[in-house]
Amino acid sequence: MEGYATAAYLGNTGGAIAMPAGGIPMPLFLTEDDVARLLTIAEALEAVEEAFRQHGQGSAVNRPRARVRVPQGILHVMAAGLPPEGVLGFKAYTAFGGTVRFHVHLYSAEDGRLLALMEADRLGQIRTGAASGVATRYLARPEASVVGIFGTGWQARSQLQALCAVRKVREVRAYGRDGVRRAAFCREMEAALGVPVRPAPEPRAVVEGADIVTTITTAKTPVFDGRWLEPGTHLNAAGSNFPQKQEIDEAAV
Repeated sequence: MEGYATAAYLGNTGGAIAMPAGGIPMPLFLTEDDVARLLTIAEALEAVEEAFRQHGQGSAVNRPRARVRVPQGILHVMAAGLPPEGVLGFKAYTAFGGTVRFHVHLYSAEDGRLLALMEADRLGQIRTGAASGVATRYLARPEASVVGIFGTGWQARSQLQALCAVRKVREVRAYGRDGVRRAAFCREMEAALGVPVRPAPEPRAVVEGADIVTTITTAKTPVFDGRWLEPGTHLNAAGSNFPQKQEIDEAAV
């Protein structure tokens, strides 16, 4: 990509940043493949936890999501900054005609210089999973080992990866509306995680007896009856990001 240093370029130069005329380092450009290769779930968990910590201490800046709607689609923008780390930036993604494109722009908090431009579909997936992982690390019972998950799409994968990174999971039950997709997801995740991942025949089978329940769907109505939750169950409600979406009911809250 012209005007940017790529991850492949840095690998060929021993990690040295290119210095064009004028002495200003070139911004780094990371592709989806670069992000998938470079970022692990363990690293994402630590980064997200530190960001939450700094936000709680008042040293991080976070702004609500903003949306720009046009007849053909929507632009979504989320901005934040970590002054102690010397960075600030924003994630932008567009949804047009069923196609979604994600990018993160990272800037220096010292001089405003663009440091990196990253394709951010995988980055957003692993960050979302890590947020649930950090919540589970501190809020779920230490002995929690049975996971129920609603949703079998792209985002559900990193949810399970993060949960298995913070708890000794011995069983996962998964439910999605499409039975074929549900079964394929379970086969894939069982092979990836090394724990039994079973397709649940109906929503109640996901919740009853589960120590951790995660929802990561696009549902507009609650995906289960909150009265099914047992005392002490930890709940990650991670999917709803529009006012008209609702994954859990008042009883669950």
